[in-house]
Amino acid sequence: MSEPPKRKLLHQCQLAVRWGDMDAYGHVNNALYMRYLEEARVQFLASIGATMNGNGTDPVIISVGCTFLRPVSYPATIIVKSYVGEIGRSSFMVWYELSTTDNPDQLCSEGYSKVVWMDHNTGRSVALPDTIRENIS
Repeated sequence: MSEPPKRKLLHQCQLAVRWGDMDAYGHVNNALYMRYLEEARVQFLASIGATMNGNGTDPVIISVGCTFLRPVSYPATIIVKSYVGEIGRSSFMVWYELSTTDNPDQLCSEGYSKVVWMDHNTGRSVALPDTIRENIS
């Protein structure tokens, strides 16, 4: 069995579950977890100095995924912990752990995304900016 990738906790936020986030089964719809990951990622990227205006070189997501471990129902507050993993020339992995404030030690889901720096003028990846690399290392 291989070792899990090394991860560094760099951001944590709380997000309120809204009534409309639930589906016919009475728990948060699986598609909403992508929104939770997105909001946590946007907050995390802003905290490390990333711009996201699409006018130059900015982060884009090339893959994302989520594993659902236990259902969450309204009312609840989600805790999203964002960890940086493998750092490459132009990209890095972000790993997520989601729990709730009423049971923070029990995960309700785990996720990931691969963040790549891209030149919006050429559509090609570029090296991570030095300040971003410093802020995530």
